[in-house]
Amino acid sequence: MRPVLAASGLVVALSLGACQDAGFSAAGSARAREPIPQKTVALMATKNMSPRDPILIRAFKKESEMEVWKRGADGQYALLKTFPICRWSGQLGPKVREGDRQAPEGFYPISMGQMNPNSSYYLSFDTGYPNAFDRANGRTGSYLMVHGTCSSAGCFAMTDEAIAEIYAIAREAFAGGQRAFQFQSYPFRMTAQNLAKFRNDPHIAFWKNLKEGSDYFEALHEEPRVGVCGTRYVFGGSDAAAGACTPKVDPVVVAKRQKDEVEVAELIAKGTPATRLVYQDGGQHPFFRETAPSTQLFAERVPPRPNLGIVSRPEALAAAPEEIMIEPKVKPVLLAKIDPKHEKGKHGAVKPTALAFAAPATNPAPIPTREAAETAAPAAPITVASADGDPSAYRKLLGNLFGGAPAAPPVAAVALPAADTTPVAAISPAAPLPKKLMGHPHPVAHAATASVKVDAKADAKVDGLNPAAAKKAEAKPAEPKPAGKSGEAKTGEKAPEAGKRTEAPHHNRVAASQPAN
Repeated sequence: MRPVLAASGLVVALSLGACQDAGFSAAGSARAREPIPQKTVALMATKNMSPRDPILIRAFKKESEMEVWKRGADGQYALLKTFPICRWSGQLGPKVREGDRQAPEGFYPISMGQMNPNSSYYLSFDTGYPNAFDRANGRTGSYLMVHGTCSSAGCFAMTDEAIAEIYAIAREAFAGGQRAFQFQSYPFRMTAQNLAKFRNDPHIAFWKNLKEGSDYFEALHEEPRVGVCGTRYVFGGSDAAAGACTPKVDPVVVAKRQKDEVEVAELIAKGTPATRLVYQDGGQHPFFRETAPSTQLFAERVPPRPNLGIVSRPEALAAAPEEIMIEPKVKPVLLAKIDPKHEKGKHGAVKPTALAFAAPATNPAPIPTREAAETAAPAAPITVASADGDPSAYRKLLGNLFGGAPAAPPVAAVALPAADTTPVAAISPAAPLPKKLMGHPHPVAHAATASVKVDAKADAKVDGLNPAAAKKAEAKPAEPKPAGKSGEAKTGEKAPEAGKRTEAPHHNRVAASQPAN
């Protein structure tokens, strides 16, 4: 009797995990076996790539574009294709909590077990959110996907045609021996122009941390090894993979960062305003909105545009994002007092007395003694599992099928004793990726077996969100930190009047999110 009940429970679990899918249907399997388009294969040949070379994917919210990179025979990655993102939801910034409609930002390894050939949204793969960094920062959520169908409640939604091609490219890379490909998600392209523009955004510290990984990839065209130390990402080579909290930085990467910092400082000095973009609910690539879309970027695509199917919250897409000014919060300063007894200068100007500045709001913190510094606990490195060793992805896939416990709740970073030097594993595999076919894996069968559960919650979220949850996501932004040594001089700022305090205007006019249609 028990075996019968166990088998019945497994069937129910599979049906619920598929979430209106047909389980291991022939249609789902056929979609997952579609070959890479011949035009893309020919493009690979012109770039000295093969279909089974490793890949890396980058997503940019503001530009609504997703790039697929491939590693060539020289060991470096080169851009293969750029796909327009049909829909992403939320605002620029990381996902913080379940139900906030935020698409995640960060670095995520995607293993073959995260590919779902039976998705309700044509095909999909799970980003693996939350990773060790997200958990260290107390962030919650699950089943954030890249999928087809132009509908998003925290995911990156492509067209069915685009996700089919991306899925096929990833499938062949797994067949070539790649254990996991890196998925990099950014709020925007990490250019000096964007960094100068968004320098006072509440998320700028997090975005600068992401830029460290972007700089490594763009300067060296190598996949950065990613770790977590405390509540920050660390990037580098083998030392970052081994858990170093201060990995060595390649001189080429250092040169790029310094060049960008100088350019940011010059843009600020020239008067580039500090702004913030506020979306009603995410965005979409202009390709899908223009009556006569340009085909320069997507040359193989010709009008008419593909059928987008269900589009979530089309009313939110009708309005462009609102750009609001953000001024830094500064302490009041007493202006120079004019003494009428002073003689006038040659041009009739009254000579001022010496400047008097307001006293600091609080007393400065005392300088710690040598004994206090020696006894202070160091930053706690957090062990980050690789794509092969991290059980969280498999727990999400199979935990509920066999009565397993759900994924562990987020845990705060705990300071370790000073003598503890426990290494930190890397988010991405540290060893060189094999180029030879290992065994003769059957990616479709494995993906179908391990991934039925993947889209259960993702599919359910599209129609079942609480509108109040998204409204809370646009809370009052934190007070931005003053500019560092990067040259972000406050050139052109007008000194406030005596005794008045200047604060950033509050322009959070984000419409309450509605459940996806």
